[in-house]
Amino acid sequence: MSCGNKFHILEIRDLSISFRQYEKGTKQVELPVISRLNVTVHEGEIVAVVGSSGSGKSLLAHAVMGILPYNSRMSGQMEFDGRVLDEKEKARLRGKEIFLVPQSVAYLDPLMKVGEQVTGGDKSPAARERCRDVLSRYGLGTETAGMYPYQLSGGMARRVLISTAVMGTPRLVIADEPTPGVPTETALRVLGHFREIAEQGAGVLLITHDLELAVKTADRIVVFYGGMAVEECPAGDFGTPGR
Repeated sequence: MSCGNKFHILEIRDLSISFRQYEKGTKQVELPVISRLNVTVHEGEIVAVVGSSGSGKSLLAHAVMGILPYNSRMSGQMEFDGRVLDEKEKARLRGKEIFLVPQSVAYLDPLMKVGEQVTGGDKSPAARERCRDVLSRYGLGTETAGMYPYQLSGGMARRVLISTAVMGTPRLVIADEPTPGVPTETALRVLGHFREIAEQGAGVLLITHDLELAVKTADRIVVFYGGMAVEECPAGDFGTPGR
């Protein structure tokens, strides 16, 4: 359950995911997407799963969160903090100890002010103060809480999504393609926020297609190809320090 002095927050063994589809009327077939994937995330570290766009690696995030599509089939084992992570546990921990930072800012409710989304609807003075502190940490002014998502720039919206993840005390943050289409400097600044989260003791699972950014940010790299992990090594093995 541990590696050196680091405790396993998330351990995934032999994860396979497939989809049931119909061909030629009533004929049902299985389409494999992920095969026997093994990933471990320790406390205080960032593990990057790197693969090409459209390779299905985002399904890893959905599998951990328990939000796979209805026609999916999953096998393998997951543990979180040393406990079996079944669907019931995923539902209990989702949004409390396990947080997803999605790749699309469309996950923000367009009809709800930013502050309400960051606090999860908690209107207590303590929650509002915590919200202001968190937004400030990511360079967002106090006025941001009263804004609607359409009033935010793309970079601001991504920082709001990160803010929703750190309002509580996350043990695991899953960042699914958190920097699509943004300049390298901006992307590094966003990923730096995940480094701060890791330094506070949480584990971060970073899912990305950008190997260069992953090497600059992560501690370990898992290369994802053809639905399988074909290589795992420290980020420094790619010739660039992991931080």
